[in-house]
Amino acid sequence: MLSSVTYTAVLDVKRSTAEHLARLLRDHRIAAGTRKGRRALGCFGQAVLVLRWFIDGTRLSQLAGDHGVSASTAYRYLHEGLSVPAAGAPDLATALERAKAAGLTHLNLDGTVIRTDRVAAPGPNGADLWWCGKHRHHGGNVQVISTPDGWPIWVSPVRPGRKYDTTCARQHGLTDALGRIAAELDMPTLVDLGYENAGGGFRHPHKKPAGGELTEAQQTYNKVIRGIHGVCERANSLLKTTFKALRRVSLDPSRITEIAAAALVLLQLEYARTV
Repeated sequence: MLSSVTYTAVLDVKRSTAEHLARLLRDHRIAAGTRKGRRALGCFGQAVLVLRWFIDGTRLSQLAGDHGVSASTAYRYLHEGLSVPAAGAPDLATALERAKAAGLTHLNLDGTVIRTDRVAAPGPNGADLWWCGKHRHHGGNVQVISTPDGWPIWVSPVRPGRKYDTTCARQHGLTDALGRIAAELDMPTLVDLGYENAGGGFRHPHKKPAGGELTEAQQTYNKVIRGIHGVCERANSLLKTTFKALRRVSLDPSRITEIAAAALVLLQLEYARTV
């Protein structure tokens, strides 16, 4: 039998990002009282394993073989590598305080459905809890707040894909929080029609009335809102293009909360930008 082929690969991430993640993992091990020499991988090796999964979407069986650990150990290292950076993600209050300090003219809010291939789960009235009718696949809804140029500053916990953006925004307290910041600082949040009637702090296009037409002023307003708000699509795209792990999650869908939060932290580390 021919021997296996080995090759050199380059991970598309700054070394400083990997080193920072390694330091977070080191601090976590110290806090947990892990004794030296008790782990199969050092902190940097574990950081590389986690980043390969995040950025390249490398299969866990491949990671286990490449790093010389068992599959169960690879899973354990991955889950630890998700929870540690996710713990450093800004909460909603912190993200909005940063936005205030930066003097932003407005915020953007948009939801994204992160695909999952896990089995269906029963929801209310027998409905499939994680099935998203709009996108026609299973997934979890994550709300993303971004700056005027489309830089993500906050990601929400996951909600089942069957729930729509407005419902998720209310459950996360976004309608109240963003309404307050709009009233206090004249910093509205631009959204699409998926957030219609969500609150006075939101600005969205006018909906065409049944059997009628929009006025010229309303059409002009819609062009302006859609043109400015369209930049926010960059936030979701940036997260999903940078991290293949966000395009399809094979873990338990509830883990999307930690995956999205950890991705935000790693993205901010990579670009040295929080707002």
